[in-house]
This record gives sequence, structure tokens and C-alpha cells, in this order.
Amino acid sequence: MSQSHRIDGRGLIDRARHVGFRFAGKDYLGHQGDTMASALLANGEIMVARSFKYHRPRGIVAAGVEDPAAMVQLGEGAATDPNVLVADQEIHDGLVADAQNAWPSLKYDIGAANDALSRFFPAGFYYKTFMGGPGWMRFEPFIRRAAGLGRAPEGPDPDRYEAVNRHCDVLIAGAGPAGLMAALSAARSGARVILAESTPHPGGSLLSAAPESVAIDGRPVSQWLSAALEELRSHPEVTILTRTTAFGYYAQNFVGLLEKVQDHLPRRERDGRLPRQRVWRVRAKQVVLATGALERPLVFHENDRPGIMLAGAARTFLNRYGVLAGKRVLIFANNDTAWQTAFDMHDAGAEIAGIVDLRRDLDERLALGALKKGIAVHPSTAVVGTTGRHRVNAACLAGLDGQRRIRGSVSRIDCDLVAVSGGWNPNVALFAQSRGQLRWDETLTSFRPGRSWQAERSAGGCNGVFDLADAMAEGARAGLDAARAAGFTVRPKKQPEVETTNVQSLNVRAFWEVPGLKSGVKAEAFVDLQDDVKASDLKLAIAEGYDSVEHAKRYTTQGMGTDQGKISNVNAFGIMAEARGITIPEVGTTTFRQPYRPVTIGALAGQHVGPHFVPRRTTPMHDWHVKRKAVFEPVGDWLRARAYPKTGESFHDAVQREALAARTTAGMLDASTLGKIDIKGPDARTFLNRIYTNAWKKLPVGACRYGLMLGEDGMIVDDGVTACLADDHFHMTTTTGGAAGVLRTLEDYLQTEWPDLKVWLTTTTEQWAVCAVCGPNAKKIVGQVVDGVDLDPETFPFMTWREGNAAGVPVRVFRISFSGELSYEINIPATYGLWLWERLIEAGQPHGLVPYGTETMHLLRAEKGFIIVGQETDGTNTPQDLAMPWAIAWKKGDFIGKRSLSRPDTARDDRRQLVGLFTDDPAFVAMEGSQIIETPEEPKSRPIPMIGHVTSSYMSPNLKRSIALAVVRAGSRRMGETVYISRDGDRPMPARIVGHDFLAQKESSQ
Repeated sequence: MSQSHRIDGRGLIDRARHVGFRFAGKDYLGHQGDTMASALLANGEIMVARSFKYHRPRGIVAAGVEDPAAMVQLGEGAATDPNVLVADQEIHDGLVADAQNAWPSLKYDIGAANDALSRFFPAGFYYKTFMGGPGWMRFEPFIRRAAGLGRAPEGPDPDRYEAVNRHCDVLIAGAGPAGLMAALSAARSGARVILAESTPHPGGSLLSAAPESVAIDGRPVSQWLSAALEELRSHPEVTILTRTTAFGYYAQNFVGLLEKVQDHLPRRERDGRLPRQRVWRVRAKQVVLATGALERPLVFHENDRPGIMLAGAARTFLNRYGVLAGKRVLIFANNDTAWQTAFDMHDAGAEIAGIVDLRRDLDERLALGALKKGIAVHPSTAVVGTTGRHRVNAACLAGLDGQRRIRGSVSRIDCDLVAVSGGWNPNVALFAQSRGQLRWDETLTSFRPGRSWQAERSAGGCNGVFDLADAMAEGARAGLDAARAAGFTVRPKKQPEVETTNVQSLNVRAFWEVPGLKSGVKAEAFVDLQDDVKASDLKLAIAEGYDSVEHAKRYTTQGMGTDQGKISNVNAFGIMAEARGITIPEVGTTTFRQPYRPVTIGALAGQHVGPHFVPRRTTPMHDWHVKRKAVFEPVGDWLRARAYPKTGESFHDAVQREALAARTTAGMLDASTLGKIDIKGPDARTFLNRIYTNAWKKLPVGACRYGLMLGEDGMIVDDGVTACLADDHFHMTTTTGGAAGVLRTLEDYLQTEWPDLKVWLTTTTEQWAVCAVCGPNAKKIVGQVVDGVDLDPETFPFMTWREGNAAGVPVRVFRISFSGELSYEINIPATYGLWLWERLIEAGQPHGLVPYGTETMHLLRAEKGFIIVGQETDGTNTPQDLAMPWAIAWKKGDFIGKRSLSRPDTARDDRRQLVGLFTDDPAFVAMEGSQIIETPEEPKSRPIPMIGHVTSSYMSPNLKRSIALAVVRAGSRRMGETVYISRDGDRPMPARIVGHDFLAQKESSQ
């Protein structure tokens, strides 16, 4: 395999190491250090993709992450990655990539038919299509199927990722000349410095220059870079991260970095101890942005053919990778910098077909330099069209008059590369993400940083400074100032002396749209090469009223691709400004959003996947539940046993068995997850009196009380039982999922509303394990394990607690019941939880003790008509709505939510109220959430009025029929009435409204 476009003597590649890779079914050869882009260009390939909308051929446009369209599908199977930029992916042995958005092949894509029909797909086509009446909706599946570029991977990701948190004094984004100088200045102060560079080699624009064209302190660039990096590495507080891009700048100097740790290595050579990619979440005292500038293209007719490339990219491929992107090159520009590309490529052996410059007045030194090299110069001339199918093969030239109109005849110049430059945009993405204010620079014809919002400073190209010596000096000052602002002392050091023969001037003349051979909608002048947005699309958006820059963006999809308009947005703003007859600052910019570059979801998740995605808290008895093959469910942060199916037993049957045992023999629940808050202080009673709806001033020591907590709107937010341990000491329980929220709310009131109260709160949820034993045999079982407590219900009444011990271990025993049965809740220090559980299981075997889970707990409490906050409640229920007016002590004084309970709407007697339901078919278990209606007949002229919904529904083994709890409008007045439960695809099920305590109804009927 011949690398026909590779040249000797230039580049950072290792020519001794050959690397084979595969793209679009064809094998290629490159060198260690090549990107896919440079390796393909070395092999004479430039077309790599198809555009999103029209499936037009797309080539390599840029040499970095700013490339809008040169994306491929990387890898195969579950390890595949879509939308990988060839300019960002380093090659390695075994690398396999394929073209995307093309079928059956890259060069012969059936989707290219869209291009022939492009006049039927103007800006806003998608929106207009679905406003065309119901008939148009049948096209939606086809349009959605055509959307997207690459294929999402299927199956679990085989790679490992990592996310880490770091703090530093100075974070520097970008290791070009300005960034390196900033790092050196900050490092010399002793500050903790993180230097992040997106490419494998620090140096930035220095590496894109011909080696002989720049000297620093009298040394070649390579030697100066080596010395600078060696010094940085000698500072113990400096971290240098290569292949690392700052993708997001958030509040309080929080910056996200994506490090591609092993993407450049073959899978067989990757270190299993390291992740594939790593996200660094960095909090920095000071930030220096040195992210450089992005060259923008020119917008002209037929400007999207493969082989039309940014001039700066062509120079980078030449000097960094030793690749001639074309052998006969035409330069098309409106500024000075592109001329350096012509000179470098000429010196490397390329034939320069000419320099076409839109400007009339040219720098005499540049013109003289071109003359000496025998390069033809065409001032005040434009490329007005191009030819070529899969690669440009010629450009059409025409002169321009003073009004920027075509004059004279059109000539043709053969070429295989058109290197274009429309000016340079300071890379202000991170600055804008930080909420920094941009300002328009008429000299640069671009936006640059204005007023900073955070502890940040910009330096070098991203600040609009393009002279090398000036950029390095500004970087040094930025690093110095950042270190000082972070609290360090540093003495300025003499700046390096820079000698360069390269073009340092810009002298740009803005041409937002170059006139072409065709005009209006017939002009194929593309602004966004990924999403196929043309200049005519933007003008159409303006004409149709979308003159807001954000509206036009969405209407046309300009800048909405994976590149987020990095090199196209300013051109789009310019075209919109001209169409509206206003200035670009008046048009404004679209929002710069994170991430700056695509970040894999795996990297964002890091190690927080699988069981680590949401860390689950488990009780001390968890391993016992696992060994008994319990079915688990997440409740808040906890993993709770839901049921214990035996071998061959269904989940339903297990719940029925457990519920029956709990009422006929004995059952035991692991209730350790209930929230527990220790409340202590001389004002504890006053505090509880304000928090709960009922009275707490006279609760005696040794007694417990159920309480409801309301929000300030009068709606129930949590409930639980609180026990009086001493006159100034209480033990509060909350719902499992509500514990953290309740503690936060209590602390908030103590610290902001009632700071005068002497009350201290301590969470003790994980300090106590709880075994809740219920059922007719509960007393016998607990009595065999707990000593020092008289368990007789006559002397140990309901809603009281006692202290005792289990084999000498102190315990608290509470006579509380969520099942309606005789129940003892034993609290023991968590260390002994499993031991106590196993002792109770052993003691309970002769008495028919059955462990039960949360599903059975829900069924048991529903049989008794007890509510669960979050199931019977949804944030719109008052205590009266849930038939709990007895829990409100109206005379005790103020409490949270009291005044809201008196609002006219809250006090209505026709609100949705808690009731029980018996369906006509005892075997029918309603679906929770099912709507309740008054009539089984469907009205013909209006929607069916819904009067409530089912909140809980179960098959009760103790009642031998289905039961349901529901909230129904004016439910307390409807006792005995028949309502109907809606069913999908079937007639509504009749149900009789009854009281919500089903056990009480059973006992009264017996």
C-alpha cells in the first residue's frame, strides 16, 4: 500500500512504526501518531462521510474537533461508537471504521436521492410537513427512521470508564504557546496546576508551523517545547493531561474535562487497570482559557465538495503529520494567514494553482513572496463554483467589482484541493459557557471575550491575539495573575524571544456570502456542512419571520449538529445580519452550551454503573434475605425485600402466603429502613407541636404517638410514629423514602424560622436495626428472645415502648402496628441486627413465623385501611381528605400548614376523599391508578368525567376477595354507591364504595 501523499522531513509521526487500519471495507496504512484523517489523506482519500439531510459527499474539512462532517462509525458490535471525528481519532492496529449515513456504500448512497429533491426540502420542511393535515402524518415514521447519522451500539458497553473529582489552584485549558506560558508562570509559584491539552502533543499552533520557520530563545520549537514540558514535570504540583478536552465550564469555576485514556491503543494492548476514558470534574480557584482560535470557511456556490478544506487544516496536516492534503492546491481567502499555507505547501512540493483573494488591496510583502515562488495571485477575485463528484477537480473563478458583484468572464482552474480561509474566530465557547459576555471585534470580524463572570482570564488566540510573541506574553501574564489571585507569590520571568518568518497579520475583510454562478434558492452555498444548511435557508427563515437568531437556528437546524456550529455560526450570523440590514452584534449569538465536544455517556457515568449507578443502602439482615432468594425493590436509597417466594412459588402466591400467616400465626418484617431521627433539647416538645398536626405537650415518657407532617400548603408530606424517651428526648420515625427530606425540612425550620428553639437533631437511621413481629403468636416468639419486658398487652398497651435486652444486648421494644395485628417492633443496635433476626426466626419456627416483605406489608396495611404517603397521597391531599381529621389538634396553637387547611378550596366537603372499594367481581384486582367514573356509558358529546382514581389494589387472602383503596370526589357521602373502574379495552368494572378499614367490616359482618 502506497501513501501517495506522504512527504519526508515533516511531522510528529513515528515513521518506523507502520499501522494498518480498515475504513469502509478497505485496508489502509499509516504511521504511529497519525489520526484517521491524516492517514486517509496520506493515502489520497478525502471523502469519508455523507451529510445529514441531502446525503451529499463530505470530506475532511478541519484538523481538529471543529470538523463539522468528517465522522465515521468506529468499531463493531457493542463496542461501536457513532459520529467519531476522523481528525480526532488516532489510528492503531486493528482499527475498524465504516462510513455512516450511507447505504449501500459511501460512494454509491441511495440516500443521495434527497439531493436531487432538495428544492422540496427547504428550511422548516419538517415543521411544515406535520402542519399539512392528518394525511401527512403517515410520513412521520419514514422521516424519523431517516434521522440521525450513526448507529447507537447495542448491548452492554464492554469498556470501563472513570469519573474523578479534583481541586486545583489554576486550571489551564489548552497547551498551545499561550497555555504553556501560563502553566510555566503559575507552576513557578508553587500553585497546584492542571494543564489540559486535547491533542497528544502540547504545542498547539507551534506544531502547525514549518519547523524551520520559528525559533524561541534561539532554539528550534521542538527543543523549546521539550524544555518547557520538562520544567513543568519537575514541579510536583503540576498535572499535565494530554488527549484531554475541557468540554464544560460551569458555575463556581467547575470545569469538566474528558480524557481519552486508551482510545489510541489497540484493544489487546489496553491496560485493564485503566479506563478507556475518564471525566475529570475539576473545581479551580482560577481558570486560564488558552483554547486558541478556529478558522472559518468561506460560503460560496458549491463550497461543500470533498477536497475543499480549511487552509489552516491543510497546513497542520502538512507540518504536524507530513501529509499533502492535495498535490495541486488552490488557495481561496479573505485574509493574510492563508498565504502561509500556500508558501508552506509550495515549499513541501505541492503545485500551487493560485491564490485567489477576495480583497483588492493586498500586502505587498505577501504578493512579493508569492511572486518569488512563482505562485499566481488573483486579487479581488472569487471562487464562484466548483466541479467534481467525489472530490473537487476544478474551481471556477470570476473577478469582483466594488459592489462585490461578479464582473467579467469566468475562468476555470484545475485543482484537487481548495484551501479556504474566511478569517479566524477566537474559541470563546468555554468563556461563553462561564457566562462571560462577548464583544464584537470589527477588526477580527468575530466575537471575542469581553467581561468575565467567573475567576477566569483568556489568553492567546481565544482572546483575539494572533501574533506569536504577543500570545506567549499574554499567556505568561495570565498564568502569573491567576497564581497571584489564588494566593501565591511569583516573580515575573523574562519572556522568551520569538523569531518567526511566518505570516503574523490577519487583515481580514468579511465576506459572509461570496457571489456565485447561481443565486437565490438555486445557489448551493452551504453554511453548515453537517446539516446541509445553505445561505438561502437562513434567508428564507428571515423572510418567514424567524428573525431571532435562536428561532432561525431551530428552523433551519443551523449549528444543531454534533459540531454545534463551531466554524459555521459566525458566517450564519453575518448572513442573517445582511438579510435583515442590521449589524452582527444586533443579531446576537446562539447559546454556547455544554459539552463543547461530544462526550460518551459511559464517560459521564464513569464507574457509577450497574450496582454503582445508584448506591443502595442495605440493612444488616440483607445477606439473609439474599440467601432466602428474596425479591428486592428499591425504596428511596434502600434495597428492601419485597417477598420471599419458595421454589416453584409465584410472586403472587408468596405474598398471599405471607399475608395469611401474619394474621393467623406470625409474620416478621425487616423494618430497619424506616427513617429515625433523634430529637433532643428543652424545646423539643414545642418543636414537635409545630411540626405535627396533633398535640405533643402532654405525651408522657414511655408513650408513642402517630403524627402527620404537612407542607405550608396544608398537604400531607410525611407521617410516622414518635416516641417520648424523656421529657426532652424523642425518637421520631419517618417513611423510608422520606427520611432525608424530613430531616432537611426540620433543620431548615430550626435554622431559619425558629432559631430561638433549643433543639438538636441527629439522624440514627443506620444506628438501629428493627425487627417487627406481628400476629397471634408474636408475644410468644418475642418473649423467648427479649428479657426484662412484660409483653402482656394489658400491661404493655398499644402505642407505648419499653426498654429490655436480648441476651444482654439493650433493645427498645415498641408496641406499634402497621398491620393491625398484635405487633412488637424491636430496635437493636445495627451491629446485632442479623443476630437478632436469626434468633427470632429460630424461636418462631414452632409458632409458624413467616418472614414477609414490603409487598405483603402493603397488603396488610391496606386491609386495615392505613395510608402510605406517596401512594394514597400525591401532594394534593389534606388529612381530612384521607379521613384523618382526628390527627388534627385545632386548639393547640399554630402548626405548619394549619392556616392552609382553612382555605375555601381546602375546606370543601366535595374534595377527593379516601374510601374503600369492593368490585362486583371479587377476583378482579384493579390496576393502581385506574380512573373512576360515575357511569359505564360513554358520553357522546363530551369527555368522560373522572371522579377519582385507585390508589392501592390487592387480592386479600384474609378477606378472600380483592380490595382497593381510592380517592373519590365527595367519597365520604357516597358510601354504598356504585362507581365504575375504567379498564383498557373492556367495559368499566362496577365497584361499591365502602369504608377503608376492610378488617373492621369483616369483623362486623361476622
